[in-house]
Amino acid sequence: MVIVKLARFGKKKNPFYKIVVTDRKYVRNGCFIEKIGFFDPIFSSKKKNFLQIKMDRLQYWKDQGAIFSEKVKWIVKTMRKSDFSKT
Repeated sequence: MVIVKLARFGKKKNPFYKIVVTDRKYVRNGCFIEKIGFFDPIFSSKKKNFLQIKMDRLQYWKDQGAIFSEKVKWIVKTMRKSDFSKT
Protein backbone atom coordinates (compact mmCIF):
# COMPACT_ATOMS: atom_id res chain seq x y z
CA MET A 1 0.00 0.00 0.00
CA VAL A 2 1.31 3.43 -0.96
CA ILE A 3 1.15 6.29 1.54
CA VAL A 4 2.00 10.00 1.45
CA LYS A 5 3.75 10.94 4.68
CA LEU A 6 6.39 13.13 6.30
CA ALA A 7 10.04 12.10 6.52
CA ARG A 8 11.95 13.95 9.25
CA PHE A 9 15.29 15.59 8.50
CA GLY A 10 17.23 18.38 10.16
CA LYS A 11 19.10 18.72 13.41
CA LYS A 12 18.03 17.96 16.94
CA LYS A 13 15.27 20.38 18.04
CA ASN A 14 15.25 21.88 14.54
CA PRO A 15 13.02 19.60 12.45
CA PHE A 16 12.54 19.80 8.72
CA TYR A 17 10.16 17.47 6.92
CA LYS A 18 10.04 16.21 3.35
CA ILE A 19 6.65 15.14 2.05
CA VAL A 20 7.28 11.80 0.38
CA VAL A 21 5.39 8.99 -1.33
CA THR A 22 6.46 5.62 0.00
CA ASP A 23 5.37 2.08 0.61
CA ARG A 24 3.76 1.63 4.00
CA LYS A 25 6.23 -1.08 5.05
CA TYR A 26 9.24 1.27 5.01
CA VAL A 27 10.33 3.16 8.13
CA ARG A 28 9.83 6.91 8.52
CA ASN A 29 13.15 8.00 6.97
CA GLY A 30 13.63 4.93 4.80
CA CYS A 31 13.35 4.40 1.09
CA PHE A 32 10.75 6.47 -0.76
CA ILE A 33 9.29 6.52 -4.26
CA GLU A 34 9.07 10.27 -4.82
CA LYS A 35 9.60 13.53 -2.94
CA ILE A 36 6.68 15.86 -3.62
CA GLY A 37 7.33 18.73 -1.24
CA PHE A 38 8.63 19.97 2.09
CA PHE A 39 7.36 21.46 5.34
CA ASP A 40 9.39 23.54 7.81
CA PRO A 41 7.41 23.90 11.08
CA ILE A 42 10.05 26.16 12.68
CA PHE A 43 9.76 29.13 10.38
CA SER A 44 10.51 32.75 11.01
CA SER A 45 9.44 35.92 9.29
CA LYS A 46 12.69 35.78 7.28
CA LYS A 47 11.71 32.50 5.60
CA LYS A 48 9.01 32.86 2.98
CA ASN A 49 8.90 29.26 1.80
CA PHE A 50 8.12 27.04 4.75
CA LEU A 51 5.65 24.88 2.86
CA GLN A 52 5.72 23.68 -0.72
CA ILE A 53 3.84 20.83 -2.37
CA LYS A 54 3.67 19.76 -6.00
CA MET A 55 -0.12 19.63 -6.20
CA ASP A 56 -0.19 17.90 -9.58
CA ARG A 57 1.90 15.01 -8.24
CA LEU A 58 -0.18 14.89 -5.07
CA GLN A 59 -3.33 14.56 -7.17
CA TYR A 60 -1.67 11.90 -9.33
CA TRP A 61 -0.83 9.74 -6.32
CA LYS A 62 -4.29 10.28 -4.85
CA ASP A 63 -5.80 9.06 -8.14
CA GLN A 64 -3.51 6.02 -7.99
CA GLY A 65 -4.99 5.08 -4.61
CA ALA A 66 -2.36 6.43 -2.23
CA ILE A 67 -3.57 7.33 1.24
CA PHE A 68 -2.41 10.35 3.24
CA SER A 69 -1.10 10.38 6.78
CA GLU A 70 -3.06 12.51 9.26
CA LYS A 71 -0.43 15.28 9.29
CA VAL A 72 -0.29 15.44 5.48
CA LYS A 73 -4.10 15.69 5.36
CA TRP A 74 -3.92 18.63 7.76
CA ILE A 75 -1.13 20.32 5.76
CA VAL A 76 -3.00 19.97 2.46
CA LYS A 77 -6.24 21.24 4.01
CA THR A 78 -4.42 24.25 5.49
CA MET A 79 -2.63 24.90 2.22
CA ARG A 80 -5.87 24.90 0.23
CA LYS A 81 -7.52 27.33 2.69
CA SER A 82 -4.60 29.75 2.57
CA ASP A 83 -2.76 31.13 -0.42
CA PHE A 84 0.58 29.33 -0.02
CA SER A 85 2.93 28.60 -2.88
CA LYS A 86 1.46 25.71 -4.90
CA THR A 87 4.44 24.78 -7.00
